[in-house]
Amino acid sequence: MPRLLLALAAFVSLIVAPALVAPAAAQALDPENTIYLDTKDGRVTIRLRPDLAPMHVEQIKKLTRAGFYDGVVFHRVIEGFMAQTGDPTGTGTGRSNLPDLPAEFSNAPFKRGTVGMARAQDPNSANSQFFICFDDASFLNGQYTVFGEVVSGMEVVDKIKKGNPARNGMVDNPDKIVRMQVAADAR
Repeated sequence: MPRLLLALAAFVSLIVAPALVAPAAAQALDPENTIYLDTKDGRVTIRLRPDLAPMHVEQIKKLTRAGFYDGVVFHRVIEGFMAQTGDPTGTGTGRSNLPDLPAEFSNAPFKRGTVGMARAQDPNSANSQFFICFDDASFLNGQYTVFGEVVSGMEVVDKIKKGNPARNGMVDNPDKIVRMQVAADAR
């Protein structure tokens, strides 16, 4: 009997354990909650997290479907921290014409590949700007909204030109989003 129980336990762990620890990239992606962000260096695939930030996800999808992000530069790119985009003026002060969003803070950590919303001092001021973390940024935990995670293409994110052209002109011809699409709409 003990051998049978051990064998059964081993079998169950083989079936259940992979499902519990499968990395985000291995999980099936919902096309309605997946973003394709294309740069000159390739594609970044982002899994949106409506379970964490439903209002932010809806706003990102609405802006994406309107073509808002196409051609927008990465206006703030800090080595070892993050690449920020989503400002149509390229200055770091621009936004969409949609209303600002109330904070949807969660316990999700800011780590390599996390996609979060940028905001001003007011926690309820997120609008269209977002950033992708190059590395751990746990000092942001609980203070900014996590709405997605990169599931493929971090090597593309790593190639984004570093600098802050909006403030000091460190980067000539900053990298930009060539095209951004909701996967369900991709052609």
